[in-house]
Amino acid sequence: MPLADRLRLPPGDLWRDPSYLRLWSSILTSSFGNQVMLLALPLTAAVLLKATPTQMGWLTAVELLPFLLFSLPSGVWLDRVRKLPVYVWGELLVAVAALSVPIAWWSGALTMAWLYVVGFVLGTVHTVAGSAAQIVLTQVVARERLVEAHAKNALASSGAEVIGPGIAGLLVKLLGAPVTLLVNAVLLVASAAILKGVRVHERLDALAGGPASWQLAHLWRDLVAGARFVVTQRLLVTLAVLMGVWQMAHYAAVTVQILFATRTLGLTEQQVGLAYMGVGAGTIAGSVLGRRISQRVGPGPCLVLGYAVTGLGWLLVAVTPSGPFGVVAFATMMMLFAGGAVLIFINFLALRQAVTPAPLLGRMTTTMRWLTLLAAGPGALLGGWLGEHVGLRSSLVFAAACTLLLAAVSWRLPLIRELRQLPRPDEPSDWIGFEADVRPAEVEENRSV
Repeated sequence: MPLADRLRLPPGDLWRDPSYLRLWSSILTSSFGNQVMLLALPLTAAVLLKATPTQMGWLTAVELLPFLLFSLPSGVWLDRVRKLPVYVWGELLVAVAALSVPIAWWSGALTMAWLYVVGFVLGTVHTVAGSAAQIVLTQVVARERLVEAHAKNALASSGAEVIGPGIAGLLVKLLGAPVTLLVNAVLLVASAAILKGVRVHERLDALAGGPASWQLAHLWRDLVAGARFVVTQRLLVTLAVLMGVWQMAHYAAVTVQILFATRTLGLTEQQVGLAYMGVGAGTIAGSVLGRRISQRVGPGPCLVLGYAVTGLGWLLVAVTPSGPFGVVAFATMMMLFAGGAVLIFINFLALRQAVTPAPLLGRMTTTMRWLTLLAAGPGALLGGWLGEHVGLRSSLVFAAACTLLLAAVSWRLPLIRELRQLPRPDEPSDWIGFEADVRPAEVEENRSV
């Protein structure tokens, strides 16, 4: 077969849809910016400001605090407004927050307190605009293609994760971590510009009462309605508990991994960036194989596999001694974490969206994010405490033990182990994003009969 024919997209491929392609391009652009932020912000704290493990734990916890404060009310609000503008403004606000770090550094005002404020702003944007971004996808892509869309989105991130950390590490070495955040700001502005051209299908009558109904009395009523929907769905409750435990372990490890790399393994900023390229390799593997694995074994077993892979990564780096093998183990851990995380999230996100009627997507998304991140802040603080009082390895051992135990427990749950296909929402609806016009050809033919 000629190479051109092999590279040609199939007729029904999502990349042929202009709106999805534009959304995917925005994700790709912002992912490069996020790679810069992922390295530059903690390196600013760990190397420039000499943060302790406990301070690193507080920095992570402050970023998570807005999820606990704002997730539930923002879900009610999102069900009343158009989501795409919220998504766009979120990208711009993160750009402003990133820009503030080099400005504070140049003016001599940069402190850990400043980074705490920046972290709180980032967490607030991710709470509100991040939820809006997940809903926008359902307004572009039809229900039956959510796993495919999430896998392609992960592939967009993987390209940035392969190249981005190495470039970010080099920029940090040449310019310094604070100045490198200027690159993040520029890329996020570009991402916002791309997003403005995305064509979504959002019916005004689908908004819960419309913007005019945003009143305090309605806030509590609708917040309770969204929470009631989640707690009455056995699948959603189970997913929330499992993901809550995983997030606790995840943030315990994330809190210390930069410190572990720079202080225990002795990596330079550029070497940390090169090691983080393992994230890209893992994400590519997860993106390419994740959809196939999910289709073969089902979204439930694929979710369990993701837990096990991430746990093995943390265990590997925790037990490997310092030296050349430690550096290789750290890069391998990043690869295993990224690949396992893709397996987790493409199924977790698709499952929770698939079971939810469209008018409740905002409240479901923010309620689930609130529940799953409830233990993340304590996990970050515990990881920092363990790192400072017991040793940096102890935080990684804790994360590995919790995650591997989680994989074993979740496999014993029939609801997860026997979950072989995406469920349908309780209310009669062909599509979760029922405004979407991207549908498989065979379904279109059936609907026209």
